[in-house]
Amino acid sequence: MTVVAFQTADQVRQAIPAVDAHLQSGGLLAYPTETVYGLGSRPNDADVAALFALKGRARDKPFLLLVADRSMVEACGLRFTEAARALADAFWPGPLTLVLPGGEGRLPDALRGPGGGIAVRWTSHPAVARLIDALGYPLTSTSANRTGGSTAPGVAAIAADFQEAIAGGRLLVLDGGMLGNVPPSTVVDCTEARPRLLREGAISGAKLRRLAGSAAP
Repeated sequence: MTVVAFQTADQVRQAIPAVDAHLQSGGLLAYPTETVYGLGSRPNDADVAALFALKGRARDKPFLLLVADRSMVEACGLRFTEAARALADAFWPGPLTLVLPGGEGRLPDALRGPGGGIAVRWTSHPAVARLIDALGYPLTSTSANRTGGSTAPGVAAIAADFQEAIAGGRLLVLDGGMLGNVPPSTVVDCTEARPRLLREGAISGAKLRRLAGSAAP
C-alpha cells in the first residue's frame, strides 16, 4: 500500500493506523497541507537523515515541524518569545512558520537553522492536524519535490518525482486531492526579542503588521 486516500473523515480515520505503522518502521510520508504537499518523517535523527537523502537537500537547509496544537510545541521544549506568542495568537493554526528557540535534547540538531532555532507551524489542514494529534508527535515537513524542482499540486507529481521510493515502500503518499495555487508559509524568526521576516509567503508582511501590530517583523 503506497498511496492512501486521505480526503473524507472516514478515509482519514482509516489511514491513521497505516501511517503510524509506516512511520514507526522508519518510513517517510507525503501528505497535503494548507499550502503545498509536504514530505515528512518522525522527528528523530535517523528519519530526518533519510528525509534529507530522499529530498536531495543540503544539511544547511533544515526542515520545519508541523504540530496539531500549541502544547505539542512546548512538549518538544521549544519556547515562545513574547513576539512569537502574539504572532501565534493572531495566525495559528495557519500558514505561518515560527522559528523558535529551545528543543535541546528533544529534537534533532539537524532541524536547527543557522540562528539555532527550529521552525514550527500549527497546521490548519484539518486532516493532517487530526493525524498529528493521533500520532502524538510532530511531523517534519518540507515541500514534496526534489530540491530545485516545482512544488507538487497533487499525487501525480509526487509519484513522478519519487517513483522508486514509493514502489519500494519507503514513501507512503496520502492523497488529499489537488491543492490550489497557494504560496508556501510565511516564515518569521523569533529566536531573538525582535522578530525577523525570513520568507514572505501565504501571509504578507502587511497582514502580519495589521493583525500582530508591534509583534510583527
